[in-house]
Order: sequence, then C-alpha cells, then structure tokens
Amino acid sequence: MLTSRIIPCLDTRDGRVVKGVRFQNLRDAGNPAERARFYEDQGADELVMLDVSATDEGRATAVETVRSIRAELSIPLTVGGGVRSLKNAWALLQAGADKVGINTAAVDNPALLGEIAEEFGRQCTVIAIDAARRLDGDGWEVVTRAGKYRTGLDALEWAKTATEAGAGEILLTSWDRDGTRSGYDLELLSATAAVVRTPIIASGGAATPQHLVEAIQAGADAVLAASIFHDNEHTVASVKQYLADNGIMVRL
Repeated sequence: MLTSRIIPCLDTRDGRVVKGVRFQNLRDAGNPAERARFYEDQGADELVMLDVSATDEGRATAVETVRSIRAELSIPLTVGGGVRSLKNAWALLQAGADKVGINTAAVDNPALLGEIAEEFGRQCTVIAIDAARRLDGDGWEVVTRAGKYRTGLDALEWAKTATEAGAGEILLTSWDRDGTRSGYDLELLSATAAVVRTPIIASGGAATPQHLVEAIQAGADAVLAASIFHDNEHTVASVKQYLADNGIMVRL
C-alpha cells in the first residue's frame, strides 16, 4: 500500500516565500532555500514551489530560486507558476526541479501537457487545477491567472482531459479555501477522485492535522500545506505522527 505524502508549499515572489489568502495580500514568510532545508529535516516527502509573480522577470528569478532550493534539498521538488512552453519547463528541470506544474498555459493550450509529457515523461508533468465553486453552486469551474479569471471550464471534466493529455499528477487547489484555514474542499476532492485514477495532491485550506486526515480519506494521495508549517504551528513530523495515529500510512 502506498504511503500518503506530506508536501509543504513555498509560494515565492522575487526570491522570497510569501503567503496570502486566495493569492492576495501576500506577506513575507522567509528564505526559500532555508525553508526547504528546514522542512526536509522535519521529514517532508516532497516540496512544491509556486512562483506567484510569473512574469518574464519573475521567471528568471524563479530559476535562480530553484537552483538555491536544490542546493539544499534532496527530496522531490515540483515547480509551477508561469510555465508556458517546453523551454520554460526545461529551464526549471535543468535548474533542479523534478516536476513542473502547468496551469493557465494548459487551459489555453491543452496540447502543451502532451508535449511536456512526451519530452520529459508523465512523471514530470503536473496539471495544477485551481477550482472555484460555480456562482450558482452547481459544481466547480477552473479559474486561472491567480484566480482572476473564471474560465467556465468544468473542473472535473478538465481533470479528465488533462490527465488523458499527459499529466501524471494533479495539484488540485480549492480557490475558495486557499489561505482561509477552513479545511480542504472535501466534496471537490471526492468528486475528482471519482473521475480520475491519477494521483491527486490536495491544496487549499489546511489549518489542523485533522484537515489533512480528512483530505486523504476523501481521496487525496498527498496533502499540501503552507501556513501551518510557515507559522510553526505544526511540524511535518508532528503532522505525520498524527496521521499515523489515525490510521493513515505515512513514511515516518
């Protein structure tokens, strides 16, 4: 039986870790390389770095940030934010990323997922889906550009399309829950897990170890969290122990 993975997330901007609510009101949360080493020492299974600036200037900054993180890190690293081409993906992989996450560019051009998967392998290709509850409450739609644009694209259908196109993993973020500390969107997780066989990383809303347990029970293969680790409320080790005590298989 596969163990569930605990993945701290580093949202970065201009070479610094930042944290906000629904991608807004960002505050400084430290040095990325130092944070990466800190979380690996605590027992993190993987790390995700998301470049929230994602401009051409930010992309260059992101490559340097990836290099600095990789110098301190031996566990797998996924990097996303502003990946628009094979060239972008290759630059991040060359800098030390193990996987690249694609969001807006994949919605605009689904063929990009297949191109990256063919060139670098499905195991390197992560579809990052930011999903928001539809305004009428009926299901979820994909949002892009840091939540600023509602695409109208059904999130569950997009998860199926993206994995068929070449994505080997789904980073599923509830835009409604991101940074709110109200727990993961368990209904979204369960619904997505019911329509795809691809591993799902749950993201958005974690505040307690129990929230992580609930996400895994809802169908997540891995759980991503930021604030609870950045603010030193919990360590990766203490969260893993809580999960183990509650019957979740983790690597201790």
